[in-house]
Amino acid sequence: MRDGPISQAQAQRFKQLVWPLMPMVLRTAQYLTRHSQQAEDLAQETMVKAMRGIDSYQDDTNLKAWLMTILRRTYIDQMRVGRNRPDEVSVASDVLEVTVPDSSKAAGEFDEQWEEPEALMGRFEDDAIIKALGELPEDIRWTLLLVDVEKMEQVEVAAILNVALGTIKSRTHRGRSMLRDRLYQLALQRGWVAARESTP
Repeated sequence: MRDGPISQAQAQRFKQLVWPLMPMVLRTAQYLTRHSQQAEDLAQETMVKAMRGIDSYQDDTNLKAWLMTILRRTYIDQMRVGRNRPDEVSVASDVLEVTVPDSSKAAGEFDEQWEEPEALMGRFEDDAIIKALGELPEDIRWTLLLVDVEKMEQVEVAAILNVALGTIKSRTHRGRSMLRDRLYQLALQRGWVAARESTP
């Protein structure tokens, strides 16, 4: 990544190829941080790095995957900085508190209550999905963001997260069940799913 001034050709290439993806970057940043200001900072820093590194992008490769890799590395760097400043109050503190699922409960505990889970998930507003995603472990959250929110191929996600394709498939399956578990009570309140029958 270059530190010097950006040439006109580089700026033009960035504007043509990368800038149209800014809404995707900001949306993903909002899902990750759950804070609008922090999301904007993360998105801006990602785009600056993408502009400075535009020469490293090869035209015959996946642009979205290239940009998401930059976003992920930028996010990790920001979290590291937040962890290394214990005396400073940071909006990142809420992001670092990831809820660990109860290991005594299997993911998909309420799956039998969802007749058409895919269609039903589409009825939830963004705020509800963001909140539920924020309660998932980091690796699961990243996987669902890239596979389900950004609609990327699982093989591309595996490359971005630097894990095996089988790991992505497993995380996607488990993550969707975990997400449905967290949204079950809200769906129940809205009458979208049936109440679970109690066992004697």
